Amino acid sequence: MKKKIAVSIFFALVFVSVICGNLRAETVEETLTREFPGADFDAVKPTDIKGMYEIVKDTDIIYYVPVPGYLIVGDIYDKDGRNVTEERKGELFAASAKTLPLDKAIKIGNGKNIIVEFTDPDCPHCRTASAFLEKRKDVTRYIFFFPLPMHQDAENKIKYIFCATDRAKAYEDAMQGKFDDQKYEKCSKPEAAELLELHKQIGLKMRVRGTPFFIINGKKSVVGANIPELEEALKK
Repeated sequence: MKKKIAVSIFFALVFVSVICGNLRAETVEETLTREFPGADFDAVKPTDIKGMYEIVKDTDIIYYVPVPGYLIVGDIYDKDGRNVTEERKGELFAASAKTLPLDKAIKIGNGKNIIVEFTDPDCPHCRTASAFLEKRKDVTRYIFFFPLPMHQDAENKIKYIFCATDRAKAYEDAMQGKFDDQKYEKCSKPEAAELLELHKQIGLKMRVRGTPFFIINGKKSVVGANIPELEEALKK
């Protein structure tokens, strides 16, 4: 009789453990997917704010509060005025920058500060930033091109640079406006067009929305020809 009771208890425990296993708590990712079926994300991480999560897609960030079930788009500032969201985006950009194919970029300089640069040869602000960086001897620049739609001759200039024997010199000439009269030999080599397309895809993956865009020493991102911010980032 005791043996039968022991066997019955054993099977009851097994049954209860199976039921409990099936009743596990839903993960935050599962709740997010259930409540917002169209949500596309790479990672979900808790923030310092209780009950709020950071939703990451590439280098974009939005916020999620499972209860009552809100998605929040915007920047978060702490009590000291620090833009927490912007800092996290900088970290994501820096992490993404480590995977970039730098051998496909144009390298200029051999300084201790490493700059990854997204630029457009017909962008006035890009030329301003380029003129500033050209004078510095403490930088190594890896340049990717991200031509903007309104600059109709930019892609031709970029392909000309790719076809040049000295790409760095051709880049500097373009940024100084030496090709603005369009009196340069256009390059039709397929490999130049392929490299341009690769640069554009890299820019899209990095969520570049405007030029110039810089990542300084794998830590700090700078948008636009913000010379004081570039100088400050290079000091650090």
